[in-house]
Amino acid sequence: QVQLVESGGRLVSPGGSLRLSCTASTLTFTSYSLAWFRQAPGQEREFVAGINWNGDRAKYVDSVRGRFTISRDNAKNMVFLDMNSLKPEDTAVYICAARWGTVSSDDVARYKEWGQGTQVTVSS
Repeated sequence: QVQLVESGGRLVSPGGSLRLSCTASTLTFTSYSLAWFRQAPGQEREFVAGINWNGDRAKYVDSVRGRFTISRDNAKNMVFLDMNSLKPEDTAVYICAARWGTVSSDDVARYKEWGQGTQVTVSS
């Protein structure tokens, strides 16, 4: 089992930037593909971005493509989400997820390991 701990969420103004981090406790970090999901109040959990085992392939939901960048540091067991040009509709709890396998997925059902989430609020 992998423990995932997110950090970096806070209140930010529209148009601002934020970096989220997620640290994983596992000795086999490169065996996992990783993703960020988000969940707003009353909404279903939504895929935001995913990255494969070595970081050379990433995928994004259309609403964040060009504004968000997912990356990973396998030496530190960490995954990041750099968010730019933030909008009020980006407000949500952002949750880190891991799945055994080298290729990421946008399907929430394929992820068995989840963090607790970090709150991102975009508001003036």
